[in-house]
Amino acid sequence: MLNVLLALAVSVLVAGGVAAAAPRIDESELLTLGFKVLVATTPAQRDWVQRLAPGQIRAMQRTGKKFFIYPDAPRNQIYVGGPQEYEAYRQLHPESKLAGQEAAKKASEYRSKQDEAMKKRTARDLSDPFYGASWGDLGW
Repeated sequence: MLNVLLALAVSVLVAGGVAAAAPRIDESELLTLGFKVLVATTPAQRDWVQRLAPGQIRAMQRTGKKFFIYPDAPRNQIYVGGPQEYEAYRQLHPESKLAGQEAAKKASEYRSKQDEAMKKRTARDLSDPFYGASWGDLGW
């Protein structure tokens, strides 16, 4: 019983440390930079805000315009700014990155490698139109 309680206490401390280590953006700073507050009023909006990654500004596009949002899940609201407001934030915090920016870079690298592989295969297939085909595939 003591071991279980000890393990529970350690896990709570570790989880608390991870939560404390999460990056935190000062909401009042966002307001002074021109970000606006939108409060989630419907259950769908509240659910969406809860699912956003905490502590990160993320880019999104709506009605053909680019916006930058920062979720505040405990208050069921988001801070929304345009490119100018985000650029002002970036000037104050040049080390910050958009949510998903690193993943997008890796995905781009992966796609370029895939493109090269596809170009090689296409060149090989175009040089021999019957590559990999058997006469049986023709239904004869």
